[in-house]
Amino acid sequence: MKKMKISMKNVILIGFDVLCFCVIAALYFIISGLVSYSIPVDDVPRYLGNIAILLVLTFAFRLLMGVYSTVWRYTSTQSYFRLILADMFGGLTALVVARLFRLWPGVWLFVTVTALSALAALSARYCYRLLYKHRHCGQPGQTGTQIRVAIVGAGQLGVFLANELRTNPNSHYQPVCFIDTDKNKIRSKVVELPVYPDQGVGDLLSAQNISEVIIAISRLNTEELEKLYHQYEEYGCKVKIYDSPIREGIGVDDREEKHRIVREFQIEDLLFRKPISVTDSEALRYYRDQVVLVTGGGGSIGSELCRQIAKCRPRQLVIFDIYENNAYDIQQELLSFYGDTLRLNVEIGSVRDRQRLEAVFAAYRPDIVFHAAAHKHVPLMEDSGTEAIKNNVLGTCNTADMAEAYGVKKFILISTDKAVNPTNIMGASKRMCEMVVQCRTDSKTSFAAVRFGNVLGSNGSVIPLFKKQIAAGGPVTITDKRIVRYFMTIPEASQLVMQAGAMAKRGELFVLDMGKPVHIYELARNMIKLSGFVPDKDIEIKEVGLRPGEKLYEELLMKAETMEKTANHLIFIEKDTPLSREQVEQKLAVLQQAVEDCERGGKREAVKNAFRQTVPTYRDPEELNRRAEQSNEMQMAIV
Repeated sequence: MKKMKISMKNVILIGFDVLCFCVIAALYFIISGLVSYSIPVDDVPRYLGNIAILLVLTFAFRLLMGVYSTVWRYTSTQSYFRLILADMFGGLTALVVARLFRLWPGVWLFVTVTALSALAALSARYCYRLLYKHRHCGQPGQTGTQIRVAIVGAGQLGVFLANELRTNPNSHYQPVCFIDTDKNKIRSKVVELPVYPDQGVGDLLSAQNISEVIIAISRLNTEELEKLYHQYEEYGCKVKIYDSPIREGIGVDDREEKHRIVREFQIEDLLFRKPISVTDSEALRYYRDQVVLVTGGGGSIGSELCRQIAKCRPRQLVIFDIYENNAYDIQQELLSFYGDTLRLNVEIGSVRDRQRLEAVFAAYRPDIVFHAAAHKHVPLMEDSGTEAIKNNVLGTCNTADMAEAYGVKKFILISTDKAVNPTNIMGASKRMCEMVVQCRTDSKTSFAAVRFGNVLGSNGSVIPLFKKQIAAGGPVTITDKRIVRYFMTIPEASQLVMQAGAMAKRGELFVLDMGKPVHIYELARNMIKLSGFVPDKDIEIKEVGLRPGEKLYEELLMKAETMEKTANHLIFIEKDTPLSREQVEQKLAVLQQAVEDCERGGKREAVKNAFRQTVPTYRDPEELNRRAEQSNEMQMAIV
């Protein structure tokens, strides 16, 4: 049992409350004696006995119910109610005890002293709050350095924010008014701040010299948030949100209560969809006490997978990566957070090297393998197609073979939406990886693949590129203003993979419902605005033309009519008919021959020709882009 720590402020407060109690008890004794025209001297010992019982039990209940653990300058109605309950229970208990010992026959002593004592304590605390607010919020000149803000939402969340901003001496904001749509609140005052309608609010913001707007509304859906953001942004105000911080890293557990802060909109918010959570406690329990191997564990997705797996308390986590700097970074991050509680090993090596892979599998005997190692850059793989075959395709074969040879339970391949009707070598290589996984339905190892779209903030993605270009003063370069892409955050992607790992049985291809695709042009404009600049005025957006192998839109689903629902309504299974091992081996032989031909001085076109033979859905990007405007993906982004 932990010892209760009482600060000096609490000791003073308890002493003050005890003094008030004693004064009230003495006054009651004197007044009751005066009313009866005599002071009952003979009853003094019995009276003091009752008062002692009432004093001890009242303060015992106050301590038990946490009355003195409250910071009263930030208190709420619940804290006041808790004090009243503590005194009520203390008084009733004292009355029962006094009756048992026959110390006092009446109840008025307990009712009166208890009620007056509680009233004194409540009054003292309320006065303290008023003095604190006056001291810290009413000083001349303080508001001159603060930012005048309007709070959108005069509900409980907005009221809490307004009180916090006014009572916090370190606050940089001065709340001026509320903006709300509730007719019952408009033209009235809430916590002494006027409430205005959202109609004609532009003139109000200008007249009140309000430079920032804070959205403080709970349970906003994505459409409402998008509307509010654009509405107030058009008035020239900086728009912020009172919400949970965007969570990164390993230090935040999903079960922890989210605290709210005033923060700027971030690029994740500008997707204007609720972050997708696809894991559940049952799925997370699946990884407990398992030996988990992550290939490409130093990459964007691989490292986040390692963070998520570490939370599940695996028996051992093994990170396998060819790039030692990334592997070292995630190793140090995990060790600094978990210390000796996580059994962690890092192995440097390539999935191309079968001997190195076999040594790692033989040493650790993993139960679960996440295969995230791959080349992923579309333009680079167009120029180095043989590397895409060797690392992506043959590397997947090597890893899958070792998984079968060493009795791995689950093997999860990280795939991409670029594998759907691929128009480039990278996408075609990942589609071939899916075939390698899907053909092993007769294996004792459960194989599965997970397909998702672009990942915000991953290495080499468009977000870090835009940030660098904006920091350099522009221009921000996009290949085509019409391009749309599906986006998800790194935690979302890793959670999907974790869920698939727990659900996988035999050769499934998991696909996430990612909502609406996003225009890259609009994404660039929003990022420029978030940086405090005006698009095409302060920072130019420059169209540079499609890159080799690039298409205007990505497709997530191969055949919508074959999609199968899972227990999670956001995850579907693409029931693509798998090939046999023999058919896949024949395709691999074609690709292997193309690599050998190129390395003997053959033309690069041999790789594309090999993919045309092995991946039936592979096509030229021009063919797909010609009919892009009629695609569902482009129409969804336009709406």
